[in-house]
Amino acid sequence: MAGPAENVIGAARRLIANLIASGETRLRLAVVEWEAERDRMLTLLLLAGAGLIMLSFAVGMLLLLVVVAYWEEYRLQAIAICSVGLFVLAAALMLGAKRVAKRRKLMAATLHHLNQDRQALDPTHD
Repeated sequence: MAGPAENVIGAARRLIANLIASGETRLRLAVVEWEAERDRMLTLLLLAGAGLIMLSFAVGMLLLLVVVAYWEEYRLQAIAICSVGLFVLAAALMLGAKRVAKRRKLMAATLHHLNQDRQALDPTHD
């Protein structure tokens, strides 16, 4: 039969093992969230870059429209349609980038679970 000292040592070991397991779980969650944030930032950069490229094409087409403004009659409509199309595409890409940028908060789930752990260990919390 185990004595009181052995019971205390066993309880301390179980407590330490539980704390380590909880810390490992939180660390794994943080790593998963970090990887998701990395992917979100890559998507954001690609969308913003594509939007800037489309915007530069649109500006180029608009300048070409101004240069050709006094040329033959039907070239103007084609250039104007291309310019408007590129402006619309650039706007759509920029709105997509803005939507991706607002989508998540870095490590939100990890912070939420750490807050729950802190509240569970707080003796004044009911």
